[in-house]
Formats: sequence, structure tokens, C-alpha cells
Amino acid sequence: MNLVSVVSLFLLGIGFGFHFQCLHADDNAPKDFISIDCGGVVDSVDSESGFPYKSDTNLINSGVIGQISSDIADDYRLQYRHLRSFPHGVKNCYTLRPDSGRNNNYLIRAIFVYGNYDGKNTTPVFSIYVGVNLWSTIIYNDTRTEAIYVPPTDYIDVCLVNIGNGVPYISTLELRPLDNSVYRTDPHQFMVLSTRRDVGGDYRLRYPQDVDDRIWATYDDDFNLPWLKKIQTDGSITQNSNDPYKIPASMLKTAYGTLNSSIPFVYEWFPYDSSPTIYFCFHFAEIEKLSSGTIREISIVLNDIYTIAPSVILQYLVPRTICTTSAGIPINLNEENYLRISAASGSKLPPIINGFEVFYFANLSYSPTFSQDVNAVMDIKNTFKLLNSDWQGDPCLPEFSIWSGLNCSHRNPPRIISLNLSRSNLTGGIPFSIMNLTQLETLDLSYNNLSGLLPEFLAQLPLLKILDLTGNNLGGTVPEGLLVKSKDRVLDLRVDDNPELCLSPPCKKKKKKVPVLPIIIAVVGGVILIIALVLLLIYKRSKKKNSENSREEKISLKQKHREYSYSEVVSITNNFRDIIGEGGFGKVYKGVLKDKTLVAVKLLSSTSKQGYREFQTEAELLMIVHHRNLVSLVGYCDEGNTKALIYEYMVNGNLRQRLSEANADVLSWNERLQIAVDAAHGLDYLHNGCKPTIIHRDLKPANILLDDMMQAKIADFGLSRTFQVENQSEMLTRLAGTPGYFDPESQTLGHLTKKSDVYSFGIILFELITGSTAITRSYNGNNVHLLDWVAPIMKKGKIEDVVDVRIKGEYNHNSARRMAEVGMACTKPNGDQRPDISVVLEELKECLAVEMRTLSESYEFSSTISAEFNVGPNLR
Repeated sequence: MNLVSVVSLFLLGIGFGFHFQCLHADDNAPKDFISIDCGGVVDSVDSESGFPYKSDTNLINSGVIGQISSDIADDYRLQYRHLRSFPHGVKNCYTLRPDSGRNNNYLIRAIFVYGNYDGKNTTPVFSIYVGVNLWSTIIYNDTRTEAIYVPPTDYIDVCLVNIGNGVPYISTLELRPLDNSVYRTDPHQFMVLSTRRDVGGDYRLRYPQDVDDRIWATYDDDFNLPWLKKIQTDGSITQNSNDPYKIPASMLKTAYGTLNSSIPFVYEWFPYDSSPTIYFCFHFAEIEKLSSGTIREISIVLNDIYTIAPSVILQYLVPRTICTTSAGIPINLNEENYLRISAASGSKLPPIINGFEVFYFANLSYSPTFSQDVNAVMDIKNTFKLLNSDWQGDPCLPEFSIWSGLNCSHRNPPRIISLNLSRSNLTGGIPFSIMNLTQLETLDLSYNNLSGLLPEFLAQLPLLKILDLTGNNLGGTVPEGLLVKSKDRVLDLRVDDNPELCLSPPCKKKKKKVPVLPIIIAVVGGVILIIALVLLLIYKRSKKKNSENSREEKISLKQKHREYSYSEVVSITNNFRDIIGEGGFGKVYKGVLKDKTLVAVKLLSSTSKQGYREFQTEAELLMIVHHRNLVSLVGYCDEGNTKALIYEYMVNGNLRQRLSEANADVLSWNERLQIAVDAAHGLDYLHNGCKPTIIHRDLKPANILLDDMMQAKIADFGLSRTFQVENQSEMLTRLAGTPGYFDPESQTLGHLTKKSDVYSFGIILFELITGSTAITRSYNGNNVHLLDWVAPIMKKGKIEDVVDVRIKGEYNHNSARRMAEVGMACTKPNGDQRPDISVVLEELKECLAVEMRTLSESYEFSSTISAEFNVGPNLR
């Protein structure tokens, strides 16, 4: 076997360092270079490269300036001693505007020096996006990431994204234009640098040696192998002005070669990224003066399968660059890969290499938001001087960082379909740029201070369904086009509370002199008419009393459970920004009514397994059932495809959250008993206080909510059903609920009764007692039901082995034992053996009474002790 040189390149650990050889650069870098000092208070000049760096103070309106630890600051150049971190918001963006603009080739480089700036000594992990696509995930301190990117727009957004593993930060951001003929990739991809090496070089290179300011790291030490030799020359490299790669001459003057033609040069690596394709560029120059008629010929093969170049012939002191195709070369993600640079067949000279670059491909999976929409919303932002902190980068992408007040379609590219700037303190007129949002379906500019005429162009928005301009100072006449659309019910037009706005001309009425006599006649006539009407009403009052009472009740009910429009729901939830829960029905959002009342808005998802029937059921039930231990319905929305239920907001979340091990505020035994009693009250009302009986069907801790006074209330009636008869054996044929709380008898027989809810309630009682979940995972990976380990212990009577250890023994044993016995009764396999919830309620009340007597006796005892030993301040 031939001796093989093995070169181990760690693609992630690229030997990043910040000490470059002094290059005696020009005072100014090329005009089209962009260099940003992130966190720099003033503009600066790099002491080693000579580059001017611009402070980002006026380039971004978010983030916090930080300083790296003073213990290590002297080891870094000026631009790396400070940084900008982003503790607020999911996405924070820099927008770069190069001279050349779209469809041109750029090198983008970001550098990150953590330097323990926050004193936590834990390097954050976060993502960086270029445009709307993931560029890289930043894991290490003192690192850089570099991309070759062709933007589809005249600007480039570089966004730092918080992924929940620490606060994003950045030290410098750089943009360098490249020749459009180099490093070209598939239009649906861009390239991320893995490594760039000057083989045999003595120091790292960048501008001015590299006119494109690529950073070439030396790899001299790593090639100190006995079968390799270093080659260098003092000759002048022949630089061709037509060579688009413009490889530094100083780099091409050094190389490594093998000892003879039978030894290949092998580059091995194990890919750390998830890209299945790699892009290579190899840079050669013959720097040995060979005898006449002798040439060096090289071949390059990947994994002994893919021939990158069967024959590369080198000329003396002439650069030669070989790059793979724009589609890249496939690699094996789960095993080592290797490049073999060998002497070509018949060549007697060993292979050499002067430098190489390795990139991996990243997908351009998403296109930025439609440019016309972006320009329009940016103009709106500038017109109204909006300072929304999340209005950065692309308005619609990534989807988790959509701008507040916007909704976008899921097309590629996305389109803006909803704009809600209600209560945003807007002044001035309605900007014409809104006209360019041609896919807009909802526009809400209500309750601002907008003035001027209501523009005609709003009627030309082809898809607009809701236009809410309520509560402004708009004047003039409502355009005919809007009135026609409103009359045809194509447009929901809302223009109330605009005092100067008229629905139809003329708007101004001329004042006329009114004769006195007609006024007197009108007044006298009016008085007579009023008296006649009063007598008539008194006469008919008794006959219409019942009818009036009925009408008043309906009005009262409608006012109490008012119907909200979709745009009002959008406003209440601040464009669905704050998700506080999610279930089978859909997501639940936190909201605020106009009177500052907090609410929870449950929005029916289009993909929900529950549907409009469940929505109707829950709305109807909550309109007729009222109990202090049931969550109250505030209102609902039933507009088109939007179905939403609006509840009172429960400040203390749900019982599952409060019992979680992650919750440091442990519920006391007394609080647990009170919650059990409250929930039993609510369930008793559903089972025995409603005619016909209501079965919940999905009773679990997540559906028991806690208000600001820790009073428990049952929620989620989306799966509820009613019995039409009193017989408890009446069946419901469609099973539903949550694993762990299913009644095993119902699962077997395929029907539900009130006793099915009682079984679920019994499981909840044991969760309150133990603090455990209904289903846990054992050490061997199997699921274990709560009853499987509680029941054997209960048979032995060892209640102390069941009660949540976080309570630290602060409970009455008799109370706990009795509550556990109630739980066992509720969870008997046979439904007929389970008690009615009314019986359960009385037992739990007694448990609570026992606990309260214990607390009272404890208080009286401690008071007595305190009194007996209160002998005066001098002897304490």
C-alpha cells in the first residue's frame, strides 16, 4: 500500500483568531466595502487592517451595548471589545444596502466575541438569518460565520434570532462585493464557509493582499507530516486581470507537496452540518522550476467515487483555480469523507496544493415577502414614524417573527393580508401606499387621530373585506365606491365616531332663519303628542308586561355575551401575539378589552379535530350555564371562517401548571383541598344543577383554571354533551378526552355517563394529593398510570407515602386519608360503584373542614404559647 498523508481539518473549529500580521493597509478600504462595529458608540478604524468601521448606533433601533470582560479586553482589537446584545424580541435585524443591489454576489461575514460580557460565563446559542433563511447557528465564543449570497432584493437583512438558549449578540458585521462569475450556486441555495486555508503560509491573509478581503487562515503546523514537504518561491506570480478569483500572490508562493508521485495528498473530514452537498475550490500554482518538457499533472477525486478533476496541468507561476459545479458534490453525512489529490496517470511529479476553500450549501427555502408589500408597509412605518420594536427585517418571515399587527398568506412569496394599527397614536392622513397592499383583506386603523379626507383608493383594494376607521377625525364624504361595496355586503365598513365625516353629500348644511310662530306651534303639538303617547303606554302596559320582560331578558343576554367581529378579536389579542395555551379546539390567546378587562380568546383552528359543532355547543352552554366555579363567557366571534370564544382571563393559570415540578410556588394542602371542593362544586352544577345534565367529557387539571383569588373554575366545554333523559345509563356514542383520564369502562363499552366524569375527577384528586401526573414514564421507559402505584400503597394504609413530598408533611393525615379514599371510590372499575359527584362534594367539604379545624387549633395553640411566654421585653 502507498503511504497516505492524512490531513485532519476540523471544519467547525477553524482556528479563529484575531491577531493578523500588520499589513500596512491603505487608510481606507474600497468604497463599496461595508464594515459595521456592532455596539460601537463612534466610528473607528481597525488598527491592523486599516478598515474604517461604522458605528451601528444609527443603523439599528434595538439592542443593548455591552463590553467584554476587562480581564481579557486587552487581548482583542477595538472592534471586538464591545458588542450589541438583544435581550428583547425574537428577531433583531441589520439592513445592509450595498451599491450594486440585487442579483449580485456578496461575501457576508459576522464575528462574535462573547468575552463573558454578561458575567454569566455561559456562551449563548442562537441563530443568524440572511434574508428570510437560516444562515447558521452560533454555538461557540470567538467565532465567525461567512456566507456567499446573491440577494433577490436591493437590500440584505441580517437577523439575529433568539431560540431560547441565551441572548443573541454580535461584534462586527461585514459585507464585501464579489465578482459575479465566482462561487455561483444554484438559485435556490447559498453557500456557508466551512474553511479557507493558505497551505504553507506563515500568517493569516486578508485585505489588501486579498482584494476581496477573504480571510485565509494558515494551516502550516497541521501539515508537519514526514511524507509532506513545504515548497516556496521568490518568483513573481503572473496575475491575470481576467482571473475573477484574484487569489493573493503571497498565498500562491507557498505550497505543500508529497514526497513522490505515488503518495496522494488526502484531506479527510467528518461533516458537522446537515447539508448533503459540499462546494470546493482548489487553488494551484506551479512554484518549482521544472526541467524543460516536464509538467505537473494532478487529479482530484472525492470518496473514490466522484471525479472532480481528472487532469489539472500546472504552469510555472500561473494561478489555476478548480471549483466544483454549482450544484455541489454529494457527501456522506454519517461517515468520514475524503478528497484525494493525486498525481495524474502517467505523471511522475507528486501533487501539490497552495490553498483551498470548503463551503456547504444552505437552502433558500423561502422567498422574501412580495417586494411591493414590503415597500408599502415600510412607507407606512416611515409615514407614521412607527417605533414598533419587532418591525425589523422581513414583515412576514420567518413565520415565528411576523410583525405585530400583520397577518400574511402562506404563499411563496408571502403577501400581507391584514394590517391592524388600531390604537397606535397615528396622526395625519391615510397614506396612499396602502393602495399597494393589493392582497389586503382587513384594514383596521380605528381609534387613532387620523384626519383629512377618506381616500377613494381604499375602494380599489380588490380583496378588502373589513375596513375599520372608527374613532378618528376623518372628514368629507365617504367615497361612493366604499358605500356601494358596503351596501352590497362585500365590505364591512366601520366609520363611526368621525364627527366630520358624512355618509353622503352635502356635508355642510346652511343655517336658516326659523320663524318663531312655527316653533311655538311645534312645541305645543309635541307636548300634546307626548301626553297622548304616555296615556296609550299606560293603557297597554299591563298587556305587554310579559312580552317586555322577555325582550329585556334577551337584550340583557345579548349585551352580556356580545358578539365580536373578527377585526375586534384581532385588536383584543394584539394580532394574536400572546399564546397562553393550546388544545384540541385550537390556540388560546391573552387579550384586553377596551375597558382594560383581561380575557382569554380561544380561536378555532382550521385543523382542529373539534369543529363548528363543538364551537356552537360550547358557546350555547356557556350562555345558559352560570356558576362561580365555571369559567364565564364574555363573548364570541362567528364571522366567516373565524370562530372564537372569549372568556374571563384566569390570572393564576391552570391546575396542571400549578402542580408542575417546574413551579416553585408549591400549593399548600389547604389550597389543594379548596381547589378540589371548588371543582366538585362546578361539576355538581353540570351534572345535577342543569336540566338536561351536562357531561364534560374531558375533565383534567389543564381544564381547571384558577383566578386571582385561587378559586378554581372548570373550563373547556368544546366536547360537552347533554343527556336528554335523567337515566344515568343513557349513552353518548362518541368518545373523547385525554389519555390518563379516560374511564376504562367507557373505553371498553363505548359509551359515556356522568360516572365517566367522576372517574376523571378521581384521577385529578390523586394528582392533587401526589403532585404527580396521570401518566409518568418509569426508569425503563414504560408509561405508568397514577393508579398503578397509588392503589397498592393505599391498600397498606400508608398515606404518607402518597402525599406530595413538596408539602413537607404540613397536612392533616385524616384529611389526606379521607380524600384519598374518595379518590379510590371515584376510580372504581365499575361505574355503578362510583359515587355521584354530589356525594363526592360533601366528602371533600368534610375533608376541608377537618383541615380547617386543624389549622384553627394550631393557631389557638400557638397564640396560647405566645401569651404564656410574653413576660415583658426585659426578659426576652
